[in-house]
Amino acid sequence: MFSEFLQYLLSGITIGSTYGLVGLGFFIIYNASHVINFAQGEFVMIGGMGTVFMMQAGLPMPVAIIMAILLTIVIGMLLEKLAIEPSRKNASVVTLIIITIGASIFLRGLAQVVWDKDFHTMPAFSGEETIHILGAVIVPQNLWVLGGGGVIVLAIMYFFGRTALGKAMLATAYNPLAAQLVGINIRTTLLWSFGLSGLLGAIAGILVAPITFTSYDIGIMLGLKGFCAVILGGFSHGWAAIVGGIIVGVAESLGAGYISSEYKDAIAFIIILLVLFFMPDGLFGRRGTDRV
Repeated sequence: MFSEFLQYLLSGITIGSTYGLVGLGFFIIYNASHVINFAQGEFVMIGGMGTVFMMQAGLPMPVAIIMAILLTIVIGMLLEKLAIEPSRKNASVVTLIIITIGASIFLRGLAQVVWDKDFHTMPAFSGEETIHILGAVIVPQNLWVLGGGGVIVLAIMYFFGRTALGKAMLATAYNPLAAQLVGINIRTTLLWSFGLSGLLGAIAGILVAPITFTSYDIGIMLGLKGFCAVILGGFSHGWAAIVGGIIVGVAESLGAGYISSEYKDAIAFIIILLVLFFMPDGLFGRRGTDRV
């Protein structure tokens, strides 16, 4: 039935937008430092869990959201300053990736100690009264996820295209030595790239928490699927991560609905394997040759 298909489609677009936001965090750090940050999923977890526990401490939701975002930004910067920066000169890319995996495990363990191992949810931003569209049903929080994703994509495009810090990040990624020669502080640029990545992860975790549960280990799967999203879209454009995330989310939702929910998580990884085999640069990645 059409209404059933539409329901799966809308659900897939919503969760796919979340994957895309997580993928944007991978995109920003990779374009600034050529490092794949596998702690990105933990930024999502900290945003959601931080907001929940600050609200439980008595803070109003807007204040709790702001505090959780600031906390995640600080943690992102500390990760770069304490773990990535000391290792960048002598470590290989693989070593840096392993460091981020270790940071992911550490943050997950720390969350268990500071918070707990239980599942938590947040109240919806604007009520839970359902919206009916051609037989399909969505909740207002879905619109927050979609709208938030769209606004963030536009903001990221403006940031990299119009701001000095955004251009400095791109210059640092393209040629660090040349960036230094024109006065760009590479250390500061990389520090802010991790902070910005933390910001995006926190927003994704906060937007999705009222729809799904949040817990100390939610970042594992969201991080992997965000990585799938950016691999599918390619690392050349921020909006490509969102598109990749939506494709992964829709494929996952349709697969769970029409095939079996048991294969829901496997679908994303099947997609990434196919992309790596047949389109290593992603759907929108730059293709070309290097001049020697």
